[in-house]
Amino acid sequence: MWNGNEATKMRDIHFTAGRLPGRALLRLEGPDAGHFLHNLVTSDTEGLAQNEARYAALLTPQGKILFDFFVIRAGDGYFIDCAASQKADLLKRLGFYKLRAKVTISDSGDAPGVSMTEPEADFRYVDPRSPAIGWRFIDSSGSLPDAIGYNAARVGLGLADTDADLGSGEFFPHEANLDQLGGVSFQKGCYVGQEVVSRMEHRGTARSRILPVTLDGAAPPKGSDIRAGEKQVGTLLSSSGQHALALIRLDRLADASEPLLTGTVTVAVLKPRWARYDVPGSKDIA
Repeated sequence: MWNGNEATKMRDIHFTAGRLPGRALLRLEGPDAGHFLHNLVTSDTEGLAQNEARYAALLTPQGKILFDFFVIRAGDGYFIDCAASQKADLLKRLGFYKLRAKVTISDSGDAPGVSMTEPEADFRYVDPRSPAIGWRFIDSSGSLPDAIGYNAARVGLGLADTDADLGSGEFFPHEANLDQLGGVSFQKGCYVGQEVVSRMEHRGTARSRILPVTLDGAAPPKGSDIRAGEKQVGTLLSSSGQHALALIRLDRLADASEPLLTGTVTVAVLKPRWARYDVPGSKDIA
């Protein structure tokens, strides 16, 4: 019987160095840039050292993720590594919040890249979510090839993507694991949506989480239900081969007494090594 042991293959993470064509970079400069970002996004950005990055998000007042991105300290300012599809909207939203702050926000024109090993680039940093996914860097040459295999690597490690998984206004930070991946600070002061995020943390009310899963057949389309008998346990998100991400209801997973299926495909839910919460019946992965 298939039991999900195939997931151990994903521990051998590998991808080629290169650009991520679906990503873009904004540049923030000015004497108020650090304070402006720190008071707006979910993570602590004021304490960043040079070439250090943090995962972060800008939320709705109701606490859902509008934009998720990386904030990188670079020289006297900051880069924001965001989804290219959201660049224009994020630029507009940051401008809306700027008011009288002495901050200049612009499209840098550079391209984010990824590498398994430390790259030779002026601005490079270890991915703040997990060292297993390697390095990110900023490419100003415009001549690098696209990275190959990165999508499979991030799916195998349980790391959600803005375009492929999260979208905008759909998930709370806990559901997208920002609290596990350094994307939320529970010590800093106010930011947009903080009350909802803090309440979920202190009450432990995050019932749903995005988790990696393995499948015993071809992945059905994104949005397909994952069921245990008649009860829906989750929803399939992005996939790579027989590996995928899914939004899983942990309480329903704990109560499931029948095999998990999406269509006719059997599903095994896995627990990433970075997760500090219990995933009932799961197996650890790298």
